[in-house]
Amino acid sequence: MAASSNSSLSGSSVSSDAEEYQPPIWKSYLYQLQQEAPRPKRIICPQEVENRPKYYGREFHGIISREQADEILAGVEGAYILRESQRQPGCYTLALRFGNQTLNYRLFYDGKHFVGEKRFESIHDLVTDGLITLYIETKASEYIAKMTKNPIYEHIGYATLLREKVSRRLSRTKTESRKASVTGEENTPVEKITSLVRRAALTQNDNHFNYEKAHNFKVYTFRGPHWCEYCANFMWGLIAQGVRCSDCGLNVHKQCSKYVPNDCQPDLKRIKRVYCCDLTTLVKAHNTQRPMVVDICIREIEARGLKSEGLYRVSGFTEHIEDVKMAFDRDGDKADISASLYPDINIIAGALKLYFRDLPIPVITYETYSKFIEAAKISNPDERLEAVHEVLMLLPAAHYETLRYLMIHLKKVTLNEKENFMNSENLGIVFGPTLMRPPEDSTLTTLNDMRYQKLIVQILIENEDVLF
Repeated sequence: MAASSNSSLSGSSVSSDAEEYQPPIWKSYLYQLQQEAPRPKRIICPQEVENRPKYYGREFHGIISREQADEILAGVEGAYILRESQRQPGCYTLALRFGNQTLNYRLFYDGKHFVGEKRFESIHDLVTDGLITLYIETKASEYIAKMTKNPIYEHIGYATLLREKVSRRLSRTKTESRKASVTGEENTPVEKITSLVRRAALTQNDNHFNYEKAHNFKVYTFRGPHWCEYCANFMWGLIAQGVRCSDCGLNVHKQCSKYVPNDCQPDLKRIKRVYCCDLTTLVKAHNTQRPMVVDICIREIEARGLKSEGLYRVSGFTEHIEDVKMAFDRDGDKADISASLYPDINIIAGALKLYFRDLPIPVITYETYSKFIEAAKISNPDERLEAVHEVLMLLPAAHYETLRYLMIHLKKVTLNEKENFMNSENLGIVFGPTLMRPPEDSTLTTLNDMRYQKLIVQILIENEDVLF
C-alpha cells in the first residue's frame, strides 16, 4: 500500500480497534510546513568569473570571504551563492541564507552535487531540499522526535489485512509434529541421546517456526507527496525522502524503519528470480515451508536417482544445469525438470547444489557458522551432538526447515550406498562447502575449516532423526 497525494490530509486519529479497520488518515502538519518553507533565490555574480567550474552557473562568485558572502546574502531568506574557499583553493562552498544567518556548507561534485548523503542533479534542487529540511527541522524538531511514539502501523491495511496466516498455520503444524517426534524418540534404547531428546522437548519454542522476515529497506525517491506507513506523517524533501522495502513495497521514514516489526510479506511481483534470492524471502513470497526448487529437485531425484552411482559427486553438464536454473527463474514451480527433458539425474542434482551455492545467505547462516565449527571441534561425541543441536535452534525458521528436509533426503541417499556408493562422509565432502561458508571471504579460513564443514554435514545426516 502506498500513500499518495489522494490520501486525506486530516490529522484525525485512527481507530485503535484492529477489528474496526478504517483506511488510514494521514497527518498533514509536516506537509504544510514543507509548503511554507522558503524558496531558493539564486544571487547571480554581476561579472563573469574566470576559471569558473563548468558544472556551476552564474551563482558562482569566485574567491570571496565568508564576510563578503554574508553581505551579498544579507536580508534575503533562501538566497544562495557558491564561492571558492580563500584558505583552500579548489574547494567550494555553498553559502545559504536561512534563519537570518548565513550558513556555509562544503560543496562536492562527482557527477552530481552534494553536501551530505543526498546527491542532486542541480544546485537549485540541492538548495530547495536543504531549505525544506532546515525549515521543517527548525519548526518541528520536537514533533519529529516524537513521531514514532504513536504509530498507526498496527492499524493500517498492510499490518492487519495482508498479514500472512498460512505461515502461522504451518508453524503450529510443524511444531506439533516435532513435539510428537520428540515424544516418540524418548523411548529409544540408545542411552546417549536421551539427554538431547529431553532438552529438545523442554526447549521447544513456537516462535522458532514463525517465519519472520526483516524488511529489505533501501533509500527511495518518491515522486509526488508520500506519507509514512508507520507513523502516518508526510515524508518531506525533494529526493530520498524515505525508504522502501524492495520485497513488499512498504514506504516509511528512515528513522521509522528502525521500529517496523520483522513482518515483511514479500510480493511475488517484486521477486524477479528464484536463484540468488534470499531463502526466507522466497519462502514467504511463495507461501511455502521450503524453497520450491528444493522440493521439486528432491522429489525428482528420489523418484529416479537414489541408486545413481556417484549421486551429487558426479557433475552434470554445466550448460544443462544453467538451463534448469533459468527454467526455475522463469517458470517458478511450473518448471519442467522431468526425465524427458533431462534424462541425466546429475543435472538435477547439480541444479540443487547450485541453488544452495547461489544463496546470498547460506543455509547455515553466517551468524551461526563459527558456532557450528566450534561444535565440530568438540572431541566427545555426546557433547558434540548436544552442541550441534543447540546451534541448530539458532537458525532462522526457513533455513532450519530447508536443512531438515535436505538431511532427511540425504539420509535416504546413504540407505542406497551399495548402489550409489555415497555414504554420509562422501556427502559431507560435497555439501559441507555448499551449505556453509565463512562470513569473511578468506581462502585460508575456508581451507582450514573444510574438514569441520564435512563433519557437521556428516553428523546432521547420521543423526537427522534426533537433531531435527
